[in-house]
Amino acid sequence: MKDFAVYTLARIGLFVASFAVIAGVWALVTRSTSVPWLWPLLLAAVVSALASYHWLRGPRERFAARVDERATNMARRFDEVRAREDQGER
Repeated sequence: MKDFAVYTLARIGLFVASFAVIAGVWALVTRSTSVPWLWPLLLAAVVSALASYHWLRGPRERFAARVDERATNMARRFDEVRAREDQGER
């Protein structure tokens, strides 16, 4: 669960930081105090996705390894229970 929280918070942080930078640059370039939400939001989504692909590789791989470990353990337990049930039927 910790790996999930770390990765998720890092992704959210990257998105918020990307949005703040893009909205700030937008405001400076247009010299306007009102920044439209849609375009900076979409650009921030793209920028943060690309950045997280490179910068968050470690947390993402740790999270994926943990999910894989849990899935493997659950499959092993399921197979053990099924094997015990098969032995009981004979």
